[in-house]
Amino acid sequence: MEAAIAVLRIEHGVRDYDTWKAAFDSDPAGRAAGGVRRYSIARPSDDPGHVIVDLEFDTPGEAESFGEKLRALWGGVGGELGLEGATARVLDVVEVHEL
Repeated sequence: MEAAIAVLRIEHGVRDYDTWKAAFDSDPAGRAAGGVRRYSIARPSDDPGHVIVDLEFDTPGEAESFGEKLRALWGGVGGELGLEGATARVLDVVEVHEL
């Protein structure tokens, strides 16, 4: 059974958050066209040079496809943006509660 939401969780270090954020905001991968419904950006309070991005999709297949597109993009510009140790994996969200 497919999850109601699939999340592509991306984690990596950045040398300069503001430079990375400007590139993220320019949206070179085309989030909306790639099926992203919503995203969140987080940084650990004890490591502001580390970024965690959750991209939400309707299906795991969309998330996988977008992850492949991002990996190709990282191969081309990751060094320029100061990305360090970039990883991406698809999570099937099986339950959500709002309190």
